[in-house]
Amino acid sequence: MFTPPRSSPTLLTLPQGYRALVIGASGAIGSAFVRALRSDSRCAAVVELSRSTHPGFTLEDAASISAAVTAVSAAGPFHLVIDATGALVIDGAGPEKQLAAVRADTLARQFAVNATGPMLLLQALVPHLATGRAIYAKLSARVGSIADNRKGGWYAYRAAKAALNMLLQTAALELAMRRPELVVAALQPGTVASKLSAPFVSADHAVTADEAAQAMLQVLDGLPAQRGAYFRDSRGENIPW
Repeated sequence: MFTPPRSSPTLLTLPQGYRALVIGASGAIGSAFVRALRSDSRCAAVVELSRSTHPGFTLEDAASISAAVTAVSAAGPFHLVIDATGALVIDGAGPEKQLAAVRADTLARQFAVNATGPMLLLQALVPHLATGRAIYAKLSARVGSIADNRKGGWYAYRAAKAALNMLLQTAALELAMRRPELVVAALQPGTVASKLSAPFVSADHAVTADEAAQAMLQVLDGLPAQRGAYFRDSRGENIPW
């Protein structure tokens, strides 16, 4: 059963004085996570990583990812990392409605931004995670679920998110062997009012970024460590891979 998010989010399963890193902190959901975490009296520090805070940072360049992680690592170790990066429309290329619209360059860029780049971030950040309980959360999308795909379309974005989910699950299985208290989660934020969703859904049918962030933090707080990653929505319900 869905429990409404606490009005003032508090991550009780992380230690007092925990440190958080939010990647994609300049976006609608990323900035909402920053606000929510800064309202938690148990959080000692919230570090932001985005193209605004670290010029030159891009998910499409491995060197820039490494440089950005090196720059923020001094503020760690981090008990909570939230990767709120992602893109649905890249250089004006939106979701394909038909197979005939699929293009190689669009596929490649969707994978770079929504799968490859985030996995390189995880790779670089693992050494900077706190020992004991730690949470690594990545925004994914329900459309990345192969089992849940009943409408088709959105080829590149769906495929990139499905690839992201597989990469997270594979990494989580490996990391569990040496980091048994680490939680890895793919999160579906729901339909959030933002520039990303505006062309596809009315704001009347979307939740605010602050509501989504608070709900997802509550979900993360309730996840016990397990062998493998979670794929959950903002209500805490499981999404099939």
